[in-house]
Amino acid sequence: MFCTRGLVFFAFPAGLDIEFTGLRSNLSGPQQISLFDLPSEWYLKTRQSVQQFTICQIGLSVFSAIEGEANKYTAHSCNFYLFPTTFGILDSEFSFQASSVQFLNQYGFNYNKFLKNGIPYMNEEQEKKIRHDILTGNWRVRSSPDKDQIKVVIDEVTRWLDLAKEGDWMTLPGITGFQAFEVQLVLRQALPNIWTVLKDEGVVVKKVSKQHRWYLQNTSCDRESCWKENILLSARGFSAFFQMLVKAQKPLVGHNMMMDLLHLHEKFFRPLPESYDQFKQNIHSLFPVLIDTKSVTKDIWKEMNFPRVSNLSKVYEVLNSDLNPTKNSGPEIVHASRCEKYVETKCPHEAAYDAFLCGSVLLKVAHLLLQKVHRIDPVPESSFPQYLDVLAPYVNQVNLIRAGVPKINFSGPDYPGIRPPILILSVKRWPGVSEQQVYHKFQNLCKFDVRRLTRSQFLLLTNKFKDARNILKEYRGHPTLCISLYRYWRHSPNVNCLLQVCGIVTAWALLAFTLGRSGP
Repeated sequence: MFCTRGLVFFAFPAGLDIEFTGLRSNLSGPQQISLFDLPSEWYLKTRQSVQQFTICQIGLSVFSAIEGEANKYTAHSCNFYLFPTTFGILDSEFSFQASSVQFLNQYGFNYNKFLKNGIPYMNEEQEKKIRHDILTGNWRVRSSPDKDQIKVVIDEVTRWLDLAKEGDWMTLPGITGFQAFEVQLVLRQALPNIWTVLKDEGVVVKKVSKQHRWYLQNTSCDRESCWKENILLSARGFSAFFQMLVKAQKPLVGHNMMMDLLHLHEKFFRPLPESYDQFKQNIHSLFPVLIDTKSVTKDIWKEMNFPRVSNLSKVYEVLNSDLNPTKNSGPEIVHASRCEKYVETKCPHEAAYDAFLCGSVLLKVAHLLLQKVHRIDPVPESSFPQYLDVLAPYVNQVNLIRAGVPKINFSGPDYPGIRPPILILSVKRWPGVSEQQVYHKFQNLCKFDVRRLTRSQFLLLTNKFKDARNILKEYRGHPTLCISLYRYWRHSPNVNCLLQVCGIVTAWALLAFTLGRSGP
């Protein structure tokens, strides 16, 4: 179990960041993520990766307004290392992606805390199975390492019982936390003349009579029904905290947070549904107000002519620099006591630090938007409800990387984005050319997603207008690689096939009509 005491949970907004054991499965061919993908197609492909990898760290940074001080906030930042629950029938499998491990290692991620001390968690379906098994007494140790350890413990206690007298006790040292509940449950099921108590030094086993055992089970504050609930609570681990987050119904803030939301659904709520629309509905019911700082800052950066930045840390630096016209009048953010690690230390890609950056960026960008609305600086009596008002166009608009639309709308239908036109490449004198060869042909000039249309034609799509213009200009009049704008009615094989069929039918009809008129 873990403690959330001291965290001002119901303050808002709450910044969120998650680190994973991997991001993308090694998909190839039609399963590869592409700019051609509709949101539903993107979802189904990414769903496979989410099911394959797991969460290794979650960071939360909960912001609260300081009473009596205008536009001043306290940030409560916490890191949680997580590891899937291994209990009874639960024994999850997950993968590591080498590039993700290297990336986190580069920033000092502590894999020992993840693997050895990670807080357990489970989703609602797993919890139902475990609850049923525990409360009905059908629970069994399934994993081999646990079975081996339990067997050693039972053998040790059984040998001791042969020599012990009623009232004697022994201690099993080094068994703590969730494992202690598991050991006690097995011992109580296996041996009817013992009672167990968890103490600081370990699990204490006491020899008792069967009558005294019955009395303890039915009258003790440690009676079995209550004790089993404690086991379940311990097995749930971080999932109990997730439920608190859901019940709070406060704005949840992230940066490029789509993968975070997919993992939250899969690991703590329910397995991801096959239906994309059902996934959107579920997330919206869990978190009615989502704000992705990536979506917000993309628009602001264009309007303010800020320098291009590549990550969240750089966004935060720009907003704290003299380039931000509201730097001196914007919200003041201080770290809570016992959360002061980030006052002087930058820890990029540590989940709680990035969560703090998400919340800070949101407040600073919202103040910038508010200043633009009022056209005065400083803005009188700015507050978070006012910030939410100016952020309304961005609420529930979550950025989407490499897909047919730039963002997903969790509170309604997705809006088609403005993007460069699709280009068509017609290849001459290059037999057997593949999509991969076409990609490598143009990658030094610009990056396109490639999709085969016919044996000698390929569709090209980029997310940058200048790349589309450059390649049209560069390959104008090329003898073997002809590139032009794709027109559905002109280039689609289905349309061409339909037109050919219509032409044949029309020709036969005309021929029949002509022969009919020339007859006797």
